[in-house]
Amino acid sequence: MKVAEFLSYLNSLEIKLWLEEDKLKYQAPQGAMTPEIKQEIGTRKPEILTFLRSAATPSKPLESVINTVARTEDLPLSFAQQRMWFLYQMDQQNSAYNEALTIRLTGRLNIDILEQTINAIIQRHESLRTTFPMVEGKPIQKIAPSLKIKLLVINLKDIPQEQIDKQIIEELQKPFDLTQAPLLRCTLFDLGYENYILVNVFHHIIIDGWSKGILFKELSKFYQALLSNSTVDLPELAIQYADFAVWQRQWLQGEILENQLNYWKKQLTGAPPLLELPTDKPRPATANFRGHSISFQINSELTEKLKLLSQKSGATLFMTLLAALNTLLFRYSGQDDILIGTPTANRNRQEIEPLIGFFVNTLVLRNSLEGNPTFSGLLQQARNVVLEAYANQDVPFEQVVDGLEIERSLSYNPLFQVMFALQNAPLNALESTLL
Repeated sequence: MKVAEFLSYLNSLEIKLWLEEDKLKYQAPQGAMTPEIKQEIGTRKPEILTFLRSAATPSKPLESVINTVARTEDLPLSFAQQRMWFLYQMDQQNSAYNEALTIRLTGRLNIDILEQTINAIIQRHESLRTTFPMVEGKPIQKIAPSLKIKLLVINLKDIPQEQIDKQIIEELQKPFDLTQAPLLRCTLFDLGYENYILVNVFHHIIIDGWSKGILFKELSKFYQALLSNSTVDLPELAIQYADFAVWQRQWLQGEILENQLNYWKKQLTGAPPLLELPTDKPRPATANFRGHSISFQINSELTEKLKLLSQKSGATLFMTLLAALNTLLFRYSGQDDILIGTPTANRNRQEIEPLIGFFVNTLVLRNSLEGNPTFSGLLQQARNVVLEAYANQDVPFEQVVDGLEIERSLSYNPLFQVMFALQNAPLNALESTLL
């Protein structure tokens, strides 16, 4: 595996490496830096240092630098936004792409300061002030110079929990109009006795999972600063989301696009169009979102065993669980060519890490269980598939589908019908900071 691929893989785990006075430094979420990863970094340290030094030199191509662009011209959508905009056009009343950040707050709460906090974050991030009107037959990003919302407060004191849940669900399911601001709603449910639930709902086109962590942190920072009438402890943003969108369309073309697209064509050519799982009802002619969810827990003892197996195999917990899911789908479907989708944060540049916006891409992980391999063999295959996928993660999923020229159907998603995601970046408690 090339050093760039290895660093891309580390980035997918939110492990950041950088040079500081010519010394290699790192930052990682708790548990991400396993002994195996640390050992591999040590083994590859000379080539990593060489790579990082070369990336920091002035010879870096100009097109790799994300610059700010004027807001006087029509601003294009990013590839991710374009994909989401297209899905919205198919069903504008569909709330399936509403994203929520729900936070339980306890203690004395200054509601006016909380509203000011939300509006300060909206002013900090242009994406939260963006709508998507049509101009000359194509969508653009329209950024409002300023935008303030009113925090809706609903009194639910002494209301049964099922009614509280119903109110929250109703709030989550209200659709947005992408041409009208704001594309977010904030509702504070006052449960009484200094207990609250803050429900923030956004259309997915302006936010992703990584962004929720940013929003969560900035809620705390701004609230404390405004409450104490002090300056917020956050650096200025060097760029905004629209700058990234313009850069992405300039950068992802030519040889860069061709090389990554060629990988996906080679990897996915001849893939089965559909995973035939046994179901209690026939697949509808047009897919809908009227599904059901089932929750269950894996106990801590089994979790630790899975982590230990991952470490011994030189893999991550994600890779081990992916191999297990492949095994399960193989047994249920009887198919030995399994394709699973997975979301990737797609934030492999330092400039975009602190931005709220929709960067996420979808990768297709294809594994073969032909010949009924051992789990150890399947895990090593899954490891290689994941590493290669992350090394070619920039190509938008829809371009991969177009490049393969596969037959489309309204009945099922192209290439994969099962998605796997591991949410392993826990949010810190916020209650104490809002007292």
